[in-house]
Order: sequence, then C-alpha cells, then structure tokens
Amino acid sequence: QVQLVESGGGSVQAGGSLRLSCAASGRTFSFSSYGVGWFRQALGKEREFVTAISGTGGLKNYADSVKGRFTISRDNAKNTVYLQMNSLKPEDTAVYYCAAAPLIVPRRVGDVRFWGQGTRVTVSS
Repeated sequence: QVQLVESGGGSVQAGGSLRLSCAASGRTFSFSSYGVGWFRQALGKEREFVTAISGTGGLKNYADSVKGRFTISRDNAKNTVYLQMNSLKPEDTAVYYCAAAPLIVPRRVGDVRFWGQGTRVTVSS
C-alpha cells in the first residue's frame, strides 16, 4: 500500500503561482518504481489529467491546457513529487489529486493505483 499526501493548495489571484507537493510513503515501497501524476477535478466536472512523471523523472507529460505554465518534478530521495503552477487562470480552479501507478506514467484515471486525498486550488479573476 502506498499513501500519498498532497499539500500546497490555496487561493491565489489570476497570474499568480502555487507549488503543490505530494509526499509518498509505504511499508515496502520503492518510490522510483512508480510513475506519479497530478489530476484535477473541478466542481461538476470529471477528473482530468494534468501532468505526470516517470519513476526516474526522465519522461514528463502535460495536458495541453497547462503546457508552458505547469512544471512537474520529483525528488526520489525525499519520496516527493512537486507541481509548480505559474500564470494561474480561473479555469485552473479545482481539487488537485496526486496519483501513483507502478512502472507506468499514469495519464488516465484508469491507470492510477493509488490516490491522494486532494488539495484545493482556487484562482480568482
């Protein structure tokens, strides 16, 4: 079992920045074996892919809506993945979920084995 805990959400004005963190833990767990992604869910909408990173950090994918504004990174020594969000827009408002999958880069909800509890991001205009 893998536990994921997100932090760093909050409220910001449009054009601002936030940095989300996802800390992973588990009893028998090799963090570098897991691809980790961020998904988000706005009120009344389905959960959608935002970005993901491979276990070694060498492969990254981004949704078109966040390319050039969001950056995903990871520190395997700290079992942590980060999401730097710049130039935030009101349409980025959502609950952001950290997600992990063994051996793959999770790009779809169905790829995910473990979810975090989510952290809320609110961007005001």
